[in-house]
Amino acid sequence: MNKRDLLAIAEDIIDRKYPDNNVYLDILSTPDHEVFNLFPGADMIRDSYFGRGVHLCTICNGKSGRCSEDCKFCSQSAFSRTDAPVYPLMDKQGLKGVGLYACETPINRYSIVTTGKGLPGREVKSVAEAMAEIDPSKIGKCASLGILQRHDLRLLIGAGVTRYHHNLEAGKSYFYQICTTHGYEERVNTILLAKELGLQICSGGIFGMGETNKHILELAMALRDLDVDSIPINFLIPMKGTPFESLNNLTPLRCLKIIAFFRYFLPAKEIIICGGREYNLGELHPMVFHAGASGVMTGNYLTTEGRPLEKDLDMIDRLEFVIRGK
Repeated sequence: MNKRDLLAIAEDIIDRKYPDNNVYLDILSTPDHEVFNLFPGADMIRDSYFGRGVHLCTICNGKSGRCSEDCKFCSQSAFSRTDAPVYPLMDKQGLKGVGLYACETPINRYSIVTTGKGLPGREVKSVAEAMAEIDPSKIGKCASLGILQRHDLRLLIGAGVTRYHHNLEAGKSYFYQICTTHGYEERVNTILLAKELGLQICSGGIFGMGETNKHILELAMALRDLDVDSIPINFLIPMKGTPFESLNNLTPLRCLKIIAFFRYFLPAKEIIICGGREYNLGELHPMVFHAGASGVMTGNYLTTEGRPLEKDLDMIDRLEFVIRGK
């Protein structure tokens, strides 16, 4: 498809006239040398819903390593042999420390993330107690604690947490190629329960794990059907000691194409570029917003260094975007 066709598709999408799935597969099949043709339409859709405002979030790795699950991409899995840090749940000061810092910055949302299939109830209580001491007028509060029960989620809500993060990671038909120790439906059910209780949902996936374009479309359709609020897009960093340590399926242009596809497919949703953005995008990293992204995760990731807030603020300013108000 040429730029004119893609702009016409973007205009239709803004007018809520959506193409069929074959068009979206065509977008994902765009040759790398034509990826920049996707940007004017993706940029126009993003601008229609979010203007020049950029969402910033940051996380704390509140409990690390020795995860019982066998996710092949993850350096924290007990099935892998990596140098990922291993430590129990932080104390209250540690759990809230990054959040208190973020309150004094332009960052919009703070999340505590923990390793494991699901955080034990007594530790969920500790996370909730830490979150309760962070001023919700200064920052949005999120948690990513795995597969939880109703009473656990209610504890978080009582502490002012308004969003729950729980990635699907991949489309259902590909999920069992990356994880076998728990089911895809368990993830879906956790999202549905969190939604039922009134929490916003942040859910997306990791790309570069060998998935096909059809698998990416399948994931996007699941996220659309679940009506999630925010979609984190992660790009695989092949970690030594994991089953995916030798994978090399991504190019910077492939990453930008995936971002653009999600903007065309889920035009009104927050699309946040997270893990692996600098590693995989390199010098093309600032193009994420023109490809359709409306936010980035700033600061460190779980077991790898991220991008300092100051560098992100400088990049956003140079591109003449602005940080969204709190």
